[in-house]
Amino acid sequence: MTTSPIDPLRKAGLQPSVWCLLGSLYTTQSVALMFFMGAFVAIIREKGATFEQISLVYLVGMVWPLKCLWAPLVDRFRIGRLGHYRGWLMLMQAGMVAALAVAASLDEARDFTRIYALCVLIAFLSATQDIAVDGLACRILSSAQRGLANGVQIAGGLLGNLLGAGAALVVYHYAGWRVSLYWLAAITGISLVQLLFYREPVTQAQIRRALALGRFVTFWRQPGGLRWLLLLMFYTVSSSLAYALIMPMLVDAGWSLSRIGLVVNVFGSLAGVIAAVGCGVLLRGRRRRHALILAAIVQVVGVAAVAVPLLAQPTGFVLTAMVGVYFFCYNPAAVVLATVMMDRTSSGSPATDYTLQFSVNQCFALGMVSIGAALAAPLGYPGVTALAMAAAWLAVALAVAYRESSGGNAGEVEGAKRTESTESTGMAEGVA
Repeated sequence: MTTSPIDPLRKAGLQPSVWCLLGSLYTTQSVALMFFMGAFVAIIREKGATFEQISLVYLVGMVWPLKCLWAPLVDRFRIGRLGHYRGWLMLMQAGMVAALAVAASLDEARDFTRIYALCVLIAFLSATQDIAVDGLACRILSSAQRGLANGVQIAGGLLGNLLGAGAALVVYHYAGWRVSLYWLAAITGISLVQLLFYREPVTQAQIRRALALGRFVTFWRQPGGLRWLLLLMFYTVSSSLAYALIMPMLVDAGWSLSRIGLVVNVFGSLAGVIAAVGCGVLLRGRRRRHALILAAIVQVVGVAAVAVPLLAQPTGFVLTAMVGVYFFCYNPAAVVLATVMMDRTSSGSPATDYTLQFSVNQCFALGMVSIGAALAAPLGYPGVTALAMAAAWLAVALAVAYRESSGGNAGEVEGAKRTESTESTGMAEGVA
């Protein structure tokens, strides 16, 4: 088997500028989307929007779990001479900046339909950007670097939420709609500037035309595929059920929306960032199975924290501590799961493989948030919390049952075999 041109890069380690680019891309991909699904909802509700309009905005979030449907296209095709994933990234970032600039020219109270159309477009652009950045990360990162990279990924999403759903609302309060949208466009444009100076390493395209949709089936035939599928479905279900209770509990305690936003979107996000990056650093050189087990046990603590206000007087300190402990204990599980997802990608279709796993996990996660909220009425907070605790211990059991491939990364092994058989049909990936 021939040596990949990326191998020297992996052995030498990544330049700080590449780490900064990955962190920037993982942050800016969610800034605009979190604004529309968070701050925008509060803004239009204040302007008299109906609950039907608000539900339409929340529905936009379902674009992300569906992105596996077009992920093979990102793996298969390149855009001009910009580089494979770099070309997609530049196009998506530029599209988001342009969409935000157009939205800035509209009236947030009178132009709901046009703003909503732009919101859907931004959701599609950000989801496609995520496909491309995941594909790039899978190709250029070594196994030892992936823990930190996924810590950066989770932290970036939290920072995107902080900037888009939190800080942008403050900017809107003081400077209005147009300035807040231009501010978001400027933040999103930072990654675009970084991409102008980045040169994607040369690789060989290793994807056959017949591979695209067939990969949705063949991926699960890897060693340990069924156990891994169960982990993807149920590993973070407990945190989703618990999260469904946090907002209602804070509202029931008499907290104002501004106080909830500060504690959840700022304090909670910062606690999550610290946990995610710390977990990423600690993952280096550690066996994935051990990390899955430990992160699942830590997740149990986070779910248990949500039960504390039900057992003690729900004072401001107790509720704030609950939020902090929840975010701190949930995000290591997200980091470890994302790292193993990246490990299980093949060199020929990294974006497709990663996005397929992500979509399975997110469909269950988002579904459980809705189920948790629905069950709160018949079961009450204690009932849903008990169900979340049971799911948390199920995650521990599934992690214990998980077995790593004896030959290393199953996805990489499978991808390498396919590379040898299809290399003659490959297309050279040029450096931009």
